[in-house]
Amino acid sequence: MMKAFIHVQHLLGSGHIVRAVALAKALVRMGLDVTLATGNHIPDTLNCDGLTVIKLPVVRAANARFDVLLDEYNNPIDAVWWEQRISATLSAFSAEHFDLLLTETYPFGRRMFAAEMTRLLECAGSKLSPPWITCSIRDILVRKDASWKEEWMASQATAFYDRILVHSDPQLITMEDSFPYADRVNSLVRYTGYISDDRQSSSSSSDGMDETIVSCGGGAVGAALLKAALSTHTHMPIGSSDRWRILVGQDYPEDQFQHLASHRTAQMIVERARPDFPALLKKAKLSISQAGYNTVVDILRAGVPAVLVPFAQAAETEQTQRALSLFKRGRVVAVPENVLTPETLAQAAQKAMALAPSDLHAALNGAEVSAQILAEDLGLKPQINEPHGIIWERNISRDL
Repeated sequence: MMKAFIHVQHLLGSGHIVRAVALAKALVRMGLDVTLATGNHIPDTLNCDGLTVIKLPVVRAANARFDVLLDEYNNPIDAVWWEQRISATLSAFSAEHFDLLLTETYPFGRRMFAAEMTRLLECAGSKLSPPWITCSIRDILVRKDASWKEEWMASQATAFYDRILVHSDPQLITMEDSFPYADRVNSLVRYTGYISDDRQSSSSSSDGMDETIVSCGGGAVGAALLKAALSTHTHMPIGSSDRWRILVGQDYPEDQFQHLASHRTAQMIVERARPDFPALLKKAKLSISQAGYNTVVDILRAGVPAVLVPFAQAAETEQTQRALSLFKRGRVVAVPENVLTPETLAQAAQKAMALAPSDLHAALNGAEVSAQILAEDLGLKPQINEPHGIIWERNISRDL
């Protein structure tokens, strides 16, 4: 059995780990043995069954500027921590032979982890039988304040990588839309469509039926949106939505969650984020959320009317660009964070519910397509095995 090693590091939200787990499980279904190495807590809403999970020393961002990194005890990380982290990563990767090394985001982000990642990539390249090295990135990259940083990304990619998987539909967003040196890496790029994870997408519960679902992903951000939503329903026309359900990320501080929860009523439900979020959206009347990758994919899959309030603190541009792309296509209503109030959110909600049905069709099978691309890269070939469908076998000629 071929083996894959996936390195992923989420620092603030949960989008990176959600995509990595979905891709890892698609590789497992393809017949690979997958080890997932991650340096932050995996959200309770994620199911990692079938994966070997390696827990690296924990690190998270102190804020949206990503200028301070904290360990699991909320202490700033130091040189000793970095040595322990690098050692743990190399030890996990060197424990056995891997045919595939996949780094999530890096080198198109996470530059502060360059010392660790360079050692990992050099280790992989020095092996007698080097793994196929792949980078997995979302649809939109965060623009940098200096062009040399983006040029460095392209240089790292061409120096170390065999493949770049871009998890977007190029009919909506291409790599060129957020990366000025895309032409330097185009020969490595394959578009996969958007990755949708395998969280529960159907439910016999009545939860979500004709509700307005307010969410901010699985991370610790979104306070302004959550607070505005608490009283937005009072500005809505009678009968526009009888029940509101506010879902709060698992990493949102407990004391702040309890403050939000103190506003619960029969028609205003406040609870932690749920693994059946996609199922709730399918039955909902309206979605109000930030514009994170996973949430937007869930909205597109559910076909629910939506208001997007993109996270735009510090130098973040990703969510704004994603929201504008869908707004221009008449799929959502967008509200900039700097004008967010209960009144503006209520106005946007009414506009969203009045939008004409969209004919936007985005490719949402990115995990499966990614796994197929990588299987072909590894020299595997599909074999029909009725009644079980397609399986993949090693094409020995790749090694000759």
